[in-house]
Amino acid sequence: MSHPPSPGPLPSSLPGPWTETTLRVRYAETDQAGVVYHSNYLVWFEVGRVELCRAYGFNYRDMETEADSLLPVTEVRATYRLPALYDDLIQVRTRLLTLRSRAASFGYEIRRVADGQLLAEGETRHMVIDRQGRARTFPSRYAAFLRQPIEDRPTA
Repeated sequence: MSHPPSPGPLPSSLPGPWTETTLRVRYAETDQAGVVYHSNYLVWFEVGRVELCRAYGFNYRDMETEADSLLPVTEVRATYRLPALYDDLIQVRTRLLTLRSRAASFGYEIRRVADGQLLAEGETRHMVIDRQGRARTFPSRYAAFLRQPIEDRPTA
C-alpha cells in the first residue's frame, strides 16, 4: 500500500525524541528455552506507541472514540539482534518518525536494561481511517499534540 505524500515539510522536531517504557519478560512470552517468541516484539511496539501518545499528552483510545480515527498498521519491519529472555527487564524505546496528513510512522528499539544491549529495532507505518475503514485526515487536535515537544505536554 502506498502512503500519501506529505502535505509539506515535516516539522523540524521530527523524528521526535525517544520515549521509554520498561517491561519484564513474562514466561508466557517465551518458548521452552526461555527465549521470547518473535511476535511479542510487535506487541511491545504497540505498548511503546500507546505510551508515546501519553507522553505527548493524549490517550490513543480517546482519538479512536472522540475523533473516529484509527491507526492500523500498514507496514512493519523488525530486525532481531539478540534474544530477550524470561524475566529480563527490557526497555521499549519509541519515537515518531513521520507525521503526514493521512499517515504516521514510528521507530522502535528494544533494549535489555541490565546491559543496554540492543535486542531488536523496527518501524511501523500507519494509515488514518475511520470506523468504516475509509481513509481520513489525521485529526488536527491530535496532530497538534504530536507536533509539540513532549516536555511541553501534560501527561494523559
